[in-house]
Amino acid sequence: MHSLFLRHVKTEVLQVNVGKLCNLTCVHCHVNAGPKRKEIMTRETVDRVIDWFARTEIPTIDLTGGAPEMNPDFRHFIEQVKARRPSCHVIDRCNLTILLEPGYEGLAQFLARHRIEIIASMPCYTVENVNAQRGEGVFDASIKAMRVLNSLGYGSDLSLHLVYNPVGAFLPGPQAELEADYKRELKKNFGIVFNNLYTITNLPIARFASYLRRNNKLEEYMQLLVDSFNPTTVSELMCRNTISVSWTGEVFDCDFNQMLKMNWENGTGPLHLWDLDPAAVENREILTGNHCFGCTAGAGSSCGGALL
Repeated sequence: MHSLFLRHVKTEVLQVNVGKLCNLTCVHCHVNAGPKRKEIMTRETVDRVIDWFARTEIPTIDLTGGAPEMNPDFRHFIEQVKARRPSCHVIDRCNLTILLEPGYEGLAQFLARHRIEIIASMPCYTVENVNAQRGEGVFDASIKAMRVLNSLGYGSDLSLHLVYNPVGAFLPGPQAELEADYKRELKKNFGIVFNNLYTITNLPIARFASYLRRNNKLEEYMQLLVDSFNPTTVSELMCRNTISVSWTGEVFDCDFNQMLKMNWENGTGPLHLWDLDPAAVENREILTGNHCFGCTAGAGSSCGGALL
């Protein structure tokens, strides 16, 4: 990547993909998640991940999917992590609509009780753009879910952050400007408050790559990412301080590498988290590919938004 070699620094985040099952089928999804996916982290693997995490000083555990809440051991995961590492920071990457699904009653209250940070996908503040990317009816359901979260203290005492993904083959606009627009429109039209907006660039893999191919825009979009390469983003890339774990317990540099099966290996096959010495991660070389230009384009991109 422009002769810049990436290496891990101190691990700050353990990001755990607990499965590909989701109640939505979003156009931009890099996981190809959906209601028919069967890949789900088992209770045994959940407990092994918790055991490993509990023995480290990694400050943050970040639960993602799919819809992570659809893993039958989601609440067990949070309860055990909080019991064994009470001061750790837990993030739930939530699609909002899951909070309203039958069988998930009380989920919002559970998250609030454990003071879980919610990072929620909300690609626009208009109904047309959200439904185009995420499915009919998703905008209204998302608004309803955010009102529930606001009533529980999210957006004020508890952290609620929203994620913007471009609805098309272009880069996100300036994060601060978009955040101001979101806050103004959601407050004015729906009385909703939230903490921060994170802009995330769509990477040309999985379902979004299929969308680009169907519209004959894959090559054009890839060129846009390459032409927009910003070397000052490299030192801030999330892969440098994050360990990504799959539903099987295998480890990767990031969730995108995970979907491309770019595993860490131990010489005989894929490396599992419980076989990993946390101290051995620092200075490890990071595996890269053309998709990495998505995180280095413009102001940069990460699961925590723009890098610059």
